[in-house]
Amino acid sequence: MEIKTIYMGSVVNIFAGSASGYLAQRIADHYGKPLGKEILSKFSDGEFQPSFEETLRGNDVFIIQSTFPPSDNIMELLLMIDAARRASANQVVAVIPYFGFARQDRKDKPRVSIGAKLMANLLMAAGVNRVITMDLHADQIQGFFDVPVDHMYASSIFIPHIQKLALPNLVMGSPDTGGTRRAAAYAKFLNCDLVICYKQRSKPNEVERMVLIGDVKDKDVVLVDDIIDTAGSITKAAKMIMEKGARSVRAVCTHPVFSGKAYDTISNCVFEEVIVTDTIPLKKPCEKVTVLSTAKLFADVIHKVHNHESISSHFKFSTFL
Repeated sequence: MEIKTIYMGSVVNIFAGSASGYLAQRIADHYGKPLGKEILSKFSDGEFQPSFEETLRGNDVFIIQSTFPPSDNIMELLLMIDAARRASANQVVAVIPYFGFARQDRKDKPRVSIGAKLMANLLMAAGVNRVITMDLHADQIQGFFDVPVDHMYASSIFIPHIQKLALPNLVMGSPDTGGTRRAAAYAKFLNCDLVICYKQRSKPNEVERMVLIGDVKDKDVVLVDDIIDTAGSITKAAKMIMEKGARSVRAVCTHPVFSGKAYDTISNCVFEEVIVTDTIPLKKPCEKVTVLSTAKLFADVIHKVHNHESISSHFKFSTFL
């Protein structure tokens, strides 16, 4: 008896890690597919075990989870990847809007770990076939993986928003020298000037001295950064810019880590507005913070990856980065 095999194509399953359920639901809505069914069982000692409550055999599984603290978030993602692989998924794709530990991308002093490389190793050991992420703190982290990495840029979301503001005397700025290339790319695309804040740190999260390079008098300044943590550096930069005669100052930042007294610091600072994405959920509302969603972008990338289509259309602005 002859057996004919008919290939119908793989099915997409979208699952949410517990840290990114809010964003995963929006992504699934834009994709036009309900979130997959799953259970996260917890033991009395704090240990947990995720399980998928539907078949994954031969399917393309997309697991959405940002890996901000606590470290349970990265552990949950690793367990979900392992579970999907053991359930015979066709491919397992980790959608990591915010890639935690990315600031540990090199040995900046003796006897320290390279945390970003370790995270990449763990994800590959768990069995991930592909990673989709946004605005890595250091571009070279893509090279830490031996699987494809789709590195999306929030510039495709921020630039249209900045253009809608129609600021008459726009100047892009970087709150530190490390972000100069990013801010310069925005300035080049928007055809405006650039200013840079040079800072010296006495220790992590604490700025000792800051100097402004460039003219901001009567300008509308927009500072660009990938992460706002304690908000100390960027608010000091904003204060200095206003003291130098700027008409207004705003900030765009991809990942609102917002630790410590960040919310109070931002609420009491000179910023007109702090524009962020939803890669990390806000712990509480803040009048000065505007959140732009990444859901439509990630949904479209998931669709294109599943259908083996090019995602280069999403790099319209990022070619300048």
